[in-house]
Parts: sequence; C-alpha cells; structure tokens
Amino acid sequence: MGLTAHHIETGLAALSRTDPHVAAAHARYGTPEPRVRERGFGALMRTIVGQQVSVAAAASIWRKLDAATGNAEDPLAIMAQDDPTLRAAGLSPQKLGYARSLATLVLNGELDLTNLPADDEEAILTLTRVKGLGRWSAEIYLLFAEGRPDIFPAGDLAIQAQIGKLKGLETRPSEKATRALADPWRPHRGAAAVFLWHCYNAPPL
Repeated sequence: MGLTAHHIETGLAALSRTDPHVAAAHARYGTPEPRVRERGFGALMRTIVGQQVSVAAAASIWRKLDAATGNAEDPLAIMAQDDPTLRAAGLSPQKLGYARSLATLVLNGELDLTNLPADDEEAILTLTRVKGLGRWSAEIYLLFAEGRPDIFPAGDLAIQAQIGKLKGLETRPSEKATRALADPWRPHRGAAAVFLWHCYNAPPL
C-alpha cells in the first residue's frame, strides 16, 4: 500500500513547521488524498504499460492485455502468451521485452516483490535490474505500492516544475538540483512528493 492519509498529514505538518514555502502552499492547496497501488507484479506491469503513453491509452492497452492473457497481473499468464498475441493487445516490441524480463525475474525468484531490501537505495537497485525499469519507475513503485516514507522521484518533470515554483525559481531545476532542494525534507520526502503532485494538478485559485 502507498502512504496513508496519516503519513501524509503528519509529514506535511512536520515540513510546514520547518519550511515556510511548504507551509504557505499547504495552507493554499490543502492536504492531498493518498495515492495507492497494490504491491506486486501487477503494479510494475502497469508501470511498463504506462510508459510514454497517455493515461487513457495505458488504460486501453491494459484492458486488452488483461483480456488476452486472462490476468495481466499474473506473470505466468504473461509468459503463456506468444509475442503476436501480446503485440495485438498493444504492447510494443520494446515493452514486450520489458514485460517478459519482469515476469521471468519474478517467476525464477530473482526478484522477490514480497521481500525487497529495507534500504531504499538497495531496493531501487534491485528493481532496476528489470529491463525497462529505471530509477523513476522504481521510486514510483516504492512510494505508491510500498508506502516508503522518504522516497522522492526527483526525475519526475511535474515534481521538478512544482518544486521550482514553490521555491520561487525562474526555471525548472534539474534532477540533481531538485534532489538537493528536497534533501532538507528528509525523512518526509514521500509526503512532499505527493504534495507537489497535488499542487501541480490543482486548478488555479
């Protein structure tokens, strides 16, 4: 499960006491709702399906993939289908390779999604062994599926844009600069990330 409402509320309260920029934005935009994904193979498959396509396109591909396999959240069901079937469901050749890489690692026990390393950086390294899963994808999984409280996807463009706006910067900061700006928010960077997305997507007041 992802960060609970309690984790987000207490994290933002702590950050608001130490960072006036967060305090002002929190007063303006309020507290975001939790964003939760189920832990396991299905969450990472959805991440692969959703790469570089719109939310609507990803949902359409997922429905077709689920129908074609009988259960797109089951690695055995993915591996049981041939390439033409999976391509017809909407997987590009590249994503097809990623899906098979993920399913293979899970099925042979090399990737145990019920027992990832407790250390966040080690968990990220473990997840990025899957072909096609980079640091951003691993961080999104650890934040929304495992609810790790100090995960901060600094490579996310929306987070970069919003932290720049929050801090009054004239241009969007780089990933490295974004990570540095968020460093004082430890150990509540997960709540901060959810809050930055919340502010980014909020309608103008």
